[in-house]
Amino acid sequence: MGSLESERQTVGWAARDPSGVLSPYTYNLRNTGAEDVYIKVLCCGLCHSDLHQVKNDLGMSNYPMVPGHEVVGEVLEVGSDVERFKVGDTVGVGLIVGCCRNCRPCNQDIEQYCSKKIWNYNDVYTDGKPTQGGFAGEMVIDQKFVVKIPDGMALEQAAPLLCAGVTVYSPLNHFGLKASGLRGAILGLGGVGHMGVKIAKAFGHHVTVISSSDKKKEEALNHLGADAYLVSSDAAQMQEAADSLDYIIDTIPVGHPLEPYLSLLKVDGKLILMGVINTPLQFVTPMVMLGRKTITGSFIGSMKETQEVLEFCKEKGLTSQIEVVKMDYINTAMERLEKNDVRYRFVVDVAGSKLDA
Repeated sequence: MGSLESERQTVGWAARDPSGVLSPYTYNLRNTGAEDVYIKVLCCGLCHSDLHQVKNDLGMSNYPMVPGHEVVGEVLEVGSDVERFKVGDTVGVGLIVGCCRNCRPCNQDIEQYCSKKIWNYNDVYTDGKPTQGGFAGEMVIDQKFVVKIPDGMALEQAAPLLCAGVTVYSPLNHFGLKASGLRGAILGLGGVGHMGVKIAKAFGHHVTVISSSDKKKEEALNHLGADAYLVSSDAAQMQEAADSLDYIIDTIPVGHPLEPYLSLLKVDGKLILMGVINTPLQFVTPMVMLGRKTITGSFIGSMKETQEVLEFCKEKGLTSQIEVVKMDYINTAMERLEKNDVRYRFVVDVAGSKLDA
């Protein structure tokens, strides 16, 4: 590592307190080490977990904080031991930028479950510096946590796959739910949910979207290609759909009852939790016991799965539904995201934005 005087500076948009309001912030990046890749950020997706972090919803936020963990960039420089990437490559960076490399999850290439993982932002890197995310001009990232963006994939389309896409892909992959002909459901049609519909359909599944009202019915059926739409507040519909699903991907990021959805699962069905919720969820045990049902969770995906989902979506021609904005719109985008007023993912055009004002 170089001295402080020789370190590069960059400008990011940071929250200073739990108001979550972002504004320009200048800070130092570490020098490019032997295993590091120096990246110019081109665009970055906005995820609901960014909102949780900047507002300290989980009670562990540190400020100033530059969020953003669906990062697509161009390689400007590589360290002496970097072999997988070269200057000019288009690459992606997700939520994790470090791990211990010798625990059981690390040895099994599921480094996202390492107890010593290092977050893309709101964390401290091995050199003692705070990590900062992708709403910034540049980043320095260990090559292990960098993936290649497939040739020909639109940059703004790649960004949501680095979190939302792999978050859905990983449990389907891990739990053996990739075979065609399965019947699955997506609970909550937001950034993760809409990618869930598309990826599950690409696997050949019969896909039901579950929502609390019918306001997204046309969108789900006619635009996203879902096979069925279920209004969870309609008791008759819910009863008719009982015992019909192999799995439910639950993307709702706020507290909600689990029992109505457990009743929809077949024997051995799985309810897979994906929403970050800071209040307890409840259910009565017979709802699980009498169908040998599983309530489980899944957290993003491994670096291997992240590369896989990029290649899978390129092969299948899958795209996210996004709204591209500039950095000066980020606070409005945060407000709209909190109100669920986006179809279905904001992507910030970082390279096309003026960052220092």
